[in-house]
Amino acid sequence: MTTTSDITDTSTDVQSGTRNWRHTTGVVISVLLGAFLVFDVFGKLTRPEAVVEGTAELGFPIDQTYVMGTVLLICLVVWAIPRTAVLGAVGLTAYLGGAVTANMRIESPLLDHTLFPVYFGVLIWVGLVLRRPELLKVAGIRR
Repeated sequence: MTTTSDITDTSTDVQSGTRNWRHTTGVVISVLLGAFLVFDVFGKLTRPEAVVEGTAELGFPIDQTYVMGTVLLICLVVWAIPRTAVLGAVGLTAYLGGAVTANMRIESPLLDHTLFPVYFGVLIWVGLVLRRPELLKVAGIRR
């Protein structure tokens, strides 16, 4: 005989399994994006030839790579801390908005160069929402 508590336990297990799957997916997305951003910070702070050429092509002074790398590093650290992840995601979104603007200014190809930071920013927020679904309530998407 099935009781009400058995049904509740089963539905809780299903919800918990779904939550764990979503949370794990969000963590994986966030780790992959974080690794890419760490690589970007490393490049901006060490200034290999490819970074120097890319920075010059975008029209920035070479010394600005230290500033960009430091800002990115701060946003990345804030994003990596669970308690401040939303603030970090906002900072990274702003940083990526600057990348879109820089690429638009030199008329880079739209889909692969100019919009790449947009795709990246969307993935940052997807990973964060999968890790913290309560953000959908704050955004008014879920009750």
